[in-house]
Amino acid sequence: MSEHDTLSDVLRTVRLRTAVFYYVSCDGEWVAEAPCSRDIAAAVMPEAEHVMEYHVLTSGECWAGLVGAAPIRMRRGDVVLLPHGDAHVVSSAPGMRADPAVDSYFEQARTQRPFRFHYDGTAPGTLLDLDSQPPPPSTAATAATFVCGFIGCDLKPFNPLIATLPRMLHLPAEGRSALSEQFATFAAAESASRRPGSEALLERLSEMMFVDAIRRHVEQLPPETTGWLAGLRDRYVGRALALLHERPAAPWTIEDLSSQVGLSRSALHERFVSLIGQAPVQYLTNWRMQLASRLLLEGRSTVATVAVDVGYDSEAAFARAFKRLVGMPPAAWRRAHEPASAHA
Repeated sequence: MSEHDTLSDVLRTVRLRTAVFYYVSCDGEWVAEAPCSRDIAAAVMPEAEHVMEYHVLTSGECWAGLVGAAPIRMRRGDVVLLPHGDAHVVSSAPGMRADPAVDSYFEQARTQRPFRFHYDGTAPGTLLDLDSQPPPPSTAATAATFVCGFIGCDLKPFNPLIATLPRMLHLPAEGRSALSEQFATFAAAESASRRPGSEALLERLSEMMFVDAIRRHVEQLPPETTGWLAGLRDRYVGRALALLHERPAAPWTIEDLSSQVGLSRSALHERFVSLIGQAPVQYLTNWRMQLASRLLLEGRSTVATVAVDVGYDSEAAFARAFKRLVGMPPAAWRRAHEPASAHA
């Protein structure tokens, strides 16, 4: 029997979705500074609880880094992810800064996507809209093009992935067969041509690129790393996580898990807490609440039905656990998170 795909399970349940917004070309000395995602989330992905940003360099070279931190050099096919939505700078040279134009994101939200922009080196920080005027001829050796997009997901009740990711994740291109390299080439062509369906196609490709980036990050983690992703690759903890995700409604105990993974109860408990930061049964409770939140939003099941689906014998016990983690009863949470159209 194949191992349960825990990472895919989490990505589906936290409702991972993407939006490609920009195809950017740059010449000369240029710099772009992006604000914190929470400042622009209402414009770029209003339906998402948490917004991340990514940049894929499709040609040339540039520098990218968090505001106030040393930047890294990007080359064609490189991917930079900002999992926590931090303010950051992308530029032709290290040490450059610009004023983040927060208001412009709200203006752009009302126009067709993907947006195409050109940063003109004659006036660093100046943005020209390619849909209203053509870019000046390329004259600089530092010319670069990249595709930028936003990735949204749920954080609550429980998202074990985001907290374990670094503030900035840089994944160099691995050669022409790498998915990031293929995405860079294809995204550049689609963003520039703006054929019907380009936006939807790029959104799906972005999701593939994001998942591939996370997988590559896991493969590169140092042996001493802790956190949920480190737990996934651990022989025993990874198996325990797979079992909990495969059958979340089962009445799991530490004895059951230890028997299944081939490790003593005390050793599994210690190993799980060391890597994940919480005991297996506590993790299961948190994951059940995340599953329940999705069921409450995606269907019209009663709270009692949802309770049974995630492993509770009584609606009252489920409601207490849900309120303890989320801060409100299941029915109230459902009403608070339903789209406005559902109340019309």
